[in-house]
Amino acid sequence: MPRQVIIDPVTRIEGHAKITLTLGDDGKLQDALFHVTQFRGFEKFVEGRPLTEMPSIMARICGICPVSHLMASAKACDDLLAVEIPSAADKLRRLMNLAQFVQSHALSFFHLSSPDLILGMDSDPAVRNVIGLIQKFPDRARDGVMLRKFGQQIIEWLGGKRVHPAWVVPGGVNQKLSPQRRDEILAATAEAMKIARRTIDWFKTIVDKYPAEIESFANFPTMFASLVNPDGNWEHYDGLLKFIDSKGKSVVEGVLPRDYDKFIAERVEDFSYLKSPYFKPLGPAAGIYRVGPLARLNCCKRMGYPLADKELDDFRGRAGNPALSSFHFHWARLVEIIAGIEGIQRLLDDKEITSDFVRARARPNRFDGVGISEAPRGTLIHHYRIDGNGQMRWANLIIATGHNNMAMNRGIKQVAERFVDGKKLTEGMLNRVEAVIRTFDPCLSCSTHALGQMPLRIELRDGMGNMVDELCRS
Repeated sequence: MPRQVIIDPVTRIEGHAKITLTLGDDGKLQDALFHVTQFRGFEKFVEGRPLTEMPSIMARICGICPVSHLMASAKACDDLLAVEIPSAADKLRRLMNLAQFVQSHALSFFHLSSPDLILGMDSDPAVRNVIGLIQKFPDRARDGVMLRKFGQQIIEWLGGKRVHPAWVVPGGVNQKLSPQRRDEILAATAEAMKIARRTIDWFKTIVDKYPAEIESFANFPTMFASLVNPDGNWEHYDGLLKFIDSKGKSVVEGVLPRDYDKFIAERVEDFSYLKSPYFKPLGPAAGIYRVGPLARLNCCKRMGYPLADKELDDFRGRAGNPALSSFHFHWARLVEIIAGIEGIQRLLDDKEITSDFVRARARPNRFDGVGISEAPRGTLIHHYRIDGNGQMRWANLIIATGHNNMAMNRGIKQVAERFVDGKKLTEGMLNRVEAVIRTFDPCLSCSTHALGQMPLRIELRDGMGNMVDELCRS
């Protein structure tokens, strides 16, 4: 009779989820499922609201990446207005989005994943958390705090507050950047770059210590998708959608935002509230793809910044081109932090960044609008429909984490097959099953973020419901 191991909750991710492992009598894995156990409902309760309110409403989806939803939502509204936003507004939006990349990647790498990487996958869970990291490696923890502070401070200086700024609006932004603020941000970039470079140099000295994890952390052939710029280089805010296969060959590229639904379809599984998008021309089975830092580095020709291009070469030389192991999401985030800081410096050196002309104003000119941008976790799609009064009639959101849903499910199965012994559970087995999810850095809600130690209980029961083994964390 089959037996189940339930991991509930999955820790050190944003939101609420659990994992179910089904084992046979021989202790071998039969199936693995990643359940997202909460429901947000934003697509329904925005109906009837004016389109002008959408960016601020949609930012409330998440307290970790509100900037990402601001960007995608505002771009969908720009499309509804049929306006080209001022060049300075485009640059300012890019500036905030890069700051969001830096702060979010720093949070994921230093606070959520580095306890596994520095303290060890099999280390005592009582210390394998951000508090244990601070106690044993204060310099590393401090670097994470300072790098995240750098990104958050830019968001606050631009938008007025660090969480849920209302600065990005349909048609552009609602306030210019002053020369004084420009200089303050620019002055902080040098130290941020020092932290980023010493972090990526350190990571390259330890990555080879995890060969089993690299081999089995969602390491399989899939497609990858991301935005790229017209030259095919790395893009984070605006561009064309590109899909490549597992060998790096382009499957389709140059996809305009409003044509996304010709290539992306969605399905709903009965075990999760998280939708499962797939590459429409191939169907659900063959159309699995991944998004996010790993996908962006796989899809782009170059990063477009000198230091980041050098790091991209190092990454591809060791991780592969394309890199297939989701363990390398960690490394890809560090490359993007380098690119983000270089991009911030380049934007601030542009004299137009302090222009007064930062917003185009118009009435609605379309009934259908699509906005696509890259969130730290991957491609983010907002699709809106309005009535003649500019009020929302329908919305569809494809969140970055959703794109990765099928890959995450397949990933936990691969890890469990490699590490889980159904006859005797260990903490290290459990942690690796969770850790493969953390490589994707999923963002599941806006309400909670599990840092450090959380209550957790794993039960191994036989087909009659009798307890065979138990592991508790409290």
